[in-house]
Amino acid sequence: MSATSNAEYNAKRFNPHGLIPQTNLTAYGRRVRTSKVKDPMLAPQGQVKIEWARAHMSVLEKIRTRFQKEQPFRGLSLGMCIHLEMKTAVLGETFQAGGAKVAITGSNPLSTQDDVAAALAASGATVYAWHGVTSTEHQENLLRVLDHEPRLLIDDGAELSVAVHTQRRGLLAEMVGACEETTTGVHRYRAMEKDGLLKYPVIAVNDARTKFLFDSQHGTGQSALEGVMRSTNMLIAGKTVVIAGFGWVGRGIALRAKGLGAKVVVTEVDPIRAVEAVMEGYTVMPMKEAAKVGDMFITATGCNRIITEEHFPDLKDGVILANSGHFDVEIDVKALRAQAAAVRTARPNVEEFRMKDGRRIYLLAEGRLVNLAAADGHPAEVMDMSFANQALSAEYLVKNHEKLEAKVYTVPPDIDRSVAKLWLESHETKFDTLNEEQIRYLASWQ
Repeated sequence: MSATSNAEYNAKRFNPHGLIPQTNLTAYGRRVRTSKVKDPMLAPQGQVKIEWARAHMSVLEKIRTRFQKEQPFRGLSLGMCIHLEMKTAVLGETFQAGGAKVAITGSNPLSTQDDVAAALAASGATVYAWHGVTSTEHQENLLRVLDHEPRLLIDDGAELSVAVHTQRRGLLAEMVGACEETTTGVHRYRAMEKDGLLKYPVIAVNDARTKFLFDSQHGTGQSALEGVMRSTNMLIAGKTVVIAGFGWVGRGIALRAKGLGAKVVVTEVDPIRAVEAVMEGYTVMPMKEAAKVGDMFITATGCNRIITEEHFPDLKDGVILANSGHFDVEIDVKALRAQAAAVRTARPNVEEFRMKDGRRIYLLAEGRLVNLAAADGHPAEVMDMSFANQALSAEYLVKNHEKLEAKVYTVPPDIDRSVAKLWLESHETKFDTLNEEQIRYLASWQ
């Protein structure tokens, strides 16, 4: 069998209908397309990636097995906006195993893996995602997902929910709720709640202890530097690495940069976190001062305009700029282009901005999430816990949404602890428990 015919055979095996574009009418008369991906023939290649991730996500696999038996999402339309790569595909398939009808789009134009998108579409999900979508295409894809009239949302950055509240308000009355994956999205939801605009309950999955303690710190800590090293092939040891923000993401990146031999500088706006950074051995200073000494900069604040036109004139020749916050607003790329005399691609995911005085500033991954745009994102073992929280929180919403108010909730502690217990169990790790005497002692004021 030739290579071409073998690929055709596998594509039919995973996608017997060939992902032929079709349209169906929703209850409200909108036409929805079955899937829109870069190349359906990439499905077999993507399936291999998904199988690799699934083999290292033992907690989610246990949940998937239970979902298959209990069908908690039977017949429910579920919309997802998330970084579409192999680990998130396992989450999507977990919802499908539980009976959900899944429509999904990517949350970042550079993080979508086309082979994974094709494989997920071949598995029965409806996928609107491809690598390199424009801003206009991204907005169109959000609305395509909402045209499936989802009652439950899995969001990364609150983008689907913002679109529901502004452009698809007719869906609000039937919504079960949403689960939010990232800090930026939680901030947006809390702002909507504060302004009295939020119309359904939201669970801040990002704030689960088994999410932020491990995903944010260990996941981003490793994957952000992996993105920098893959893009540049440069040595970290001996360089001054500036980390903007000392939340869980920032401290994870700082720890690993220090472990690789870097001299780490931290910039912070929170005095308590600044004290933490000093006590952990890092130098703390304002960005205006750090701009003059840094060799590499990694932003991790979740805010905007962290490195701006004010700082570009002070940066060293050959400096590296990368972002590990959710949106591409932490480095002012527009201002950087305006100040540059010339721009060229130096390496894949590396743009060289030559300034008028001859200095070179290198921007990684267009200022987008460097760990996903220039690498493979967090390790599967870490995302296993994050996505277990997503799956169980979504199940909780389905069972309890009628009793919940339209506000932001933390992940129920029982879910958080159960994820940790499942992880320990799957890694053959035992832990102590309190006996009755200890329980009474801790509960007594005497």
